Amino acid sequence: MISQKINRIIKQIMPFGIIWLLFGIIFLVIEHAATKDFNYSAHGAIKLNYQIVLFALTAVTMVGFIIGLIELLFINNLFTKKSFFFKVIGKLIIYSLFLFVIICITYPIAASIELKTDVLSAEVWTKFVDYLSSITFFSTGFQMAISLIFTLFYYEISEKVGANAFWNFITGKYHKPKNELRIFMFLDMKSSTAIAEKIGHHQYFKLLKWYYNIISEGVIKYSGEIYQYVGDEMVVSWKVSNNKRNNNCITCFFKMKDDLLKQKNVFINEFNDAPTFKAGIHVGEVTTGAIGRIKKDVIFTGDTLNTTARIQSLCNELSED
Repeated sequence: MISQKINRIIKQIMPFGIIWLLFGIIFLVIEHAATKDFNYSAHGAIKLNYQIVLFALTAVTMVGFIIGLIELLFINNLFTKKSFFFKVIGKLIIYSLFLFVIICITYPIAASIELKTDVLSAEVWTKFVDYLSSITFFSTGFQMAISLIFTLFYYEISEKVGANAFWNFITGKYHKPKNELRIFMFLDMKSSTAIAEKIGHHQYFKLLKWYYNIISEGVIKYSGEIYQYVGDEMVVSWKVSNNKRNNNCITCFFKMKDDLLKQKNVFINEFNDAPTFKAGIHVGEVTTGAIGRIKKDVIFTGDTLNTTARIQSLCNELSED
């Protein structure tokens, strides 16, 4: 059975492949219209047939998936602490090299299909050399750049607002308010004011960022949706389902506790303190919809959220987590 984390990664990279496939179709149509009267051998362009089209669309879709994996598992971590300018330049260099390698692999294969010969034949590589010095090569680079820009733009937006929220906006799911049955968990860091006063606001921000990164692993593993951050408080939500996944909110809580406990000594060494949290969990009907004029957002309203907040506040009175 696929784990929740792997399932989430698959869902995250799927749009990359879809975007590259859609742009691949568009650019193949444009390329065919632009080069139908060309001397193919002189311009390095490959004459389209159903085999070439099938190979090209499969290749660009796979490239999209690979870029998604690179972005999620490598690039995202590599540039976490870098400035926006350094991030843009770094990604430009890495993806330029990657896409050039892809061209060097896929073009000879496509040329061998067109010429109906072996990929290592002299005819294929002569055509490839012509291609590298042709306008078709620069056209291919431009097309890949457009696809890359759109996929990275999608990724940045979905990271900012959340993938689910992004697609809900696109599909208009919450254009009209609707009632939903949901589970909510309100988490609040204990003694956060005292910690902030002790270590200073700059160090406290670093602690808070690290703290959220650690406890978010539980949210990912147990299919939660982060509704919002409010200072040192995080609100996580789950849709009520008809199976055992309704227990995810409980197992998520203990996963978060365990993950923080494992990092306790690291926090103490870095900040002279280790954060802990208390939480309240409740389930009920809420109204969900998009609001806002200057900035759109999807919000939940209803007594369920008020009750969850009150349950969480009782942790202090009862000295419980």
